[in-house]
Amino acid sequence: MPRSVNHVASRARRKNLMKLAKGYFGRRKNVWTVAKNAIEKGMLYAYSGRKQKKRNFRSLWITRINAGARLHGMSYSQFMGLVHKSGIELNRKVLADLAMNHPEAFKAVVDSVKK
Repeated sequence: MPRSVNHVASRARRKNLMKLAKGYFGRRKNVWTVAKNAIEKGMLYAYSGRKQKKRNFRSLWITRINAGARLHGMSYSQFMGLVHKSGIELNRKVLADLAMNHPEAFKAVVDSVKK
């Protein structure tokens, strides 16, 4: 009895992966083995990139809060220590937005923390 191979399913699988390789440079976009490796690597980078994005934003927020706090005579660590001690439940994202876009509101937070 001859061997039965499901070409329809394997072709569909390859077709889906080749769609993901669209826009790649050189053989990465049209040679199956090269494209498969490039896509696997790209997926790994995408996964780790989603984690790095969170780190990068947190460090950006910390930098902005630090700059805003130093305008009012405090360091970042002093400011955040007093924020937690005073029971203000604003996260770094909100504090950074206040420091950048609403300096008068950030000043009000700093004044309430200093008291």
